[in-house]
Amino acid sequence: MDSNFYKMSKSYYHEAFGHYRKCWAIEPNGYLWERGPIQNLPFEFRVLEFPPFGSRNMWTYATCCMSDLSCANPIELHIFSRNKDEGLIELLTAITYYHRNTASLDLNHTVNFGKPWKNGSKCEHGLISLPYLDGRGLENLQLLNTTVKFYWLIPITKGEVDYTKRYGVESLEKMFEGPSFNYLDEVRRSIV
Repeated sequence: MDSNFYKMSKSYYHEAFGHYRKCWAIEPNGYLWERGPIQNLPFEFRVLEFPPFGSRNMWTYATCCMSDLSCANPIELHIFSRNKDEGLIELLTAITYYHRNTASLDLNHTVNFGKPWKNGSKCEHGLISLPYLDGRGLENLQLLNTTVKFYWLIPITKGEVDYTKRYGVESLEKMFEGPSFNYLDEVRRSIV
């Protein structure tokens, strides 16, 4: 591997890791899912696990090095959980593999998880959305001449995916603002 590329990648990892820590003000645990074709992922790739803290009563799982500065539109994703959940490390690893080896993902894309988000859940897909809970402080990280985007992966149902195809993502996100939507409820019903 080119030593300059390694230095750039290492810098990307440290910058992305530091960005999360600055925004969430807590030290995460880093995990590497060691099953599957991990040799096709960046050497530095990890899923970071942030425990609940302060008034934030949920676990947060976030990619670190899902992208790098050679990507046209570098992104990182995070997902929330009511409970500690090793399955989300596997899920984010699989999505990173897809992003790096099959098709680049970006804002407003949907992803098929291939299985329920949690046991008993009807949410088998994810919507890549703006980080509404954390705002622009998390969303943007400027590195060299590139802006890395940090997006929220919201678990959604097949019906909600179909709704976005028909009426657009903004229409679905407006429905998410209603009182019946709970993004932490793994057994929630579809809102459409």
